[in-house]
Amino acid sequence: MAQLTLTDSLRKEYDSLFSSCAVRPQHQGEIDAAVAKIIAHKDRYAALGQSLGVPWTLIAVLHELECGQSFTRHLHNGDPLDRPTVQVPKGRPPGKGPWSWEQSATDALTIEGFTRWKDWSVAGVLYKLECYNGAGYRLYHPSVLTPYLWSYSNHYSAGKYKADGAFSGSVISKQPGTAVLLRRLAEKGECAFVDQPGATPDTPPLVVSYMHQAPTDPVILARAVALQQWLSSHTGIYLRPDGWAGKDTSAAYQKVTGHYLPGDPRG
Repeated sequence: MAQLTLTDSLRKEYDSLFSSCAVRPQHQGEIDAAVAKIIAHKDRYAALGQSLGVPWTLIAVLHELECGQSFTRHLHNGDPLDRPTVQVPKGRPPGKGPWSWEQSATDALTIEGFTRWKDWSVAGVLYKLECYNGAGYRLYHPSVLTPYLWSYSNHYSAGKYKADGAFSGSVISKQPGTAVLLRRLAEKGECAFVDQPGATPDTPPLVVSYMHQAPTDPVILARAVALQQWLSSHTGIYLRPDGWAGKDTSAAYQKVTGHYLPGDPRG
């Protein structure tokens, strides 16, 4: 299959989509459960990522999509780890095995060029993830943003390859997208990108006090949402605009302004 080229226009598209990505409400629980499981395995992902020079979060979201985070399956395609892969790519890793999950994952990431890749910007990461699954959506069904990145988000509704070369516009992906998982990890402060180093202070909207629970007053909720949206407009800040200005919102406010929200016990 033809490969993508990471052009300037594609970079801008990735940046815009990631910045505006929001989980569809009916999938929020599933996204949060998957992200919690990822964070629970963080040390294992991070150890492999450090040895290969690959962000651990990228390995983790691939593992969720390909294997449901099972450490008994090949990262290449989810085939059982006790024998070489049968699906594409077939016959990986080379040899008879048995292999550890780390050995197999190293093979998968190496043959797909992750260990040679150096661009860990938002666009660089999303490009490698899209290439990992293939460019079929973009090349042959450009009206559908690949669910491998955007499923469960506002950027995807329907359309999926049921098998290699077999696309259906009515089939809906039943897996979360890798970019959607990364966005949620970023919102939790677990994911950073080289082109998103920090925030630049400017004038915020009306500041709300630190909240120990979600507000019921619609005026306060609207102010908190406005604050969260303003904070998320800064480089490297990702917040869910849910109106609950708690720990994460206050931490983001501190990054931007140098101060926690009024009433935050850390301040």
